[in-house]
Amino acid sequence: MHRIAVILMLLAAPAAFAYTAAELAARNVEAKGGIDKLNAIHSLRLSGKLRVNADTLELGLVTLVRRPDSIRYEALLQDLTQVQAYDGKQAWQINPFQGRKDPEKLSADDAKGLAEDAADFNGALVDYQKKGYTLDYLGTEDIDGTDAHKLRVTRTNGDVTYVYLDPDAFLEIRTVNRRIEHGVPNETITDYGDYEKVNGVYVALARESWPKGASNHQKVQYDKVQANVAADDGVFALPAAHPAAAPVK
Repeated sequence: MHRIAVILMLLAAPAAFAYTAAELAARNVEAKGGIDKLNAIHSLRLSGKLRVNADTLELGLVTLVRRPDSIRYEALLQDLTQVQAYDGKQAWQINPFQGRKDPEKLSADDAKGLAEDAADFNGALVDYQKKGYTLDYLGTEDIDGTDAHKLRVTRTNGDVTYVYLDPDAFLEIRTVNRRIEHGVPNETITDYGDYEKVNGVYVALARESWPKGASNHQKVQYDKVQANVAADDGVFALPAAHPAAAPVK
């Protein structure tokens, strides 16, 4: 009887790991619209709302991202605009909510999140080999009742992102980013939903993120997405003075 049980376990094992990491990455790319349509999008402008402080505070949000590695976020509240941007080399911010109206450089550690957002605006699995990422399939894990495929993405700097794919749609439902920042490991969880097609590519319009173990969630809901908008270098580059606080048009 014991031998039969062992044989049944061995027969069942391949079903649990029916995919390789490369196959899941390929399915993710196809689910989003295919590599040709993904590569045809050179920039995205997303606008919507950012809710913080247990949904008690709502800000306008504009995200502008451009291949291969530039990104800019703007959070707007009344007449104040907070800016965070990265041009592929330098990250910077303007934070009037802390009384700072002039642009200031961000450290290399503080720039990590922006750099990853820019490089992976189509997702960490898209072109992972060209980015120099290492990919491992870790089986499945329950994510809020969904038996999601779990992949580990190891970046060239050693930081890790865990990507959870819906078992039917093969789109991201969660990522967990683990970074070393200022010598301290930080872990951020992001859930994705409300996928809509933009120029033939599925984009998650709803995103909720929070530090592991924390209750202060940030909720983003984009209501408008434009592909291949004009975005020159000056929008992302560290400005010399205050005028860069003007919202992206």
